[in-house]
Amino acid sequence: QVQLVESGGGLVQPGGSLRLSCVASGFTLDDYAIGWFQQAPGKEPAEVSCLSYTDHSTYYAESVKGRFAISRDNAKNTVYLQMNGLKPEDTGVFYCKVSYHAGCPTRGPYDYWGQGTQVTVSS
Repeated sequence: QVQLVESGGGLVQPGGSLRLSCVASGFTLDDYAIGWFQQAPGKEPAEVSCLSYTDHSTYYAESVKGRFAISRDNAKNTVYLQMNGLKPEDTGVFYCKVSYHAGCPTRGPYDYWGQGTQVTVSS
C-alpha cells in the first residue's frame, strides 16, 4: 500500500523547535522531489521547503530560510523538516507531497501526499 505519513507536529512556544517526518511506504523516494507544504488557517497550502532526489536541488521559502532545514534518510525512506526559531505565523497543517522526476521548487503534478500534521506556535 502506497502511503506518505507525516508526524512530529505539536504545540510549541515561539522560538521553539520541532522536527517533522515524512515516511514513505509502498514506494521508494528515489527519483521524486519531496515538498513540505504549510496550510495556514484560512490560506491555501504553500510550499515551504523541497528536496529533490532527481537533481539534488533544495528550496526554502523566504519566510523560513535560515530557520528550517530539510534532510533525508535513505535507509528509512524518510524526509525530515527541522524547524527552529518557530514563529506564530508558522502555525498550520504541514503536508508532504511527492512529484516524480521533479526538481525544486515543485510545481506538480503530485503523485502522493499525506494527511498532514498540525503545528501550532503559541505562547
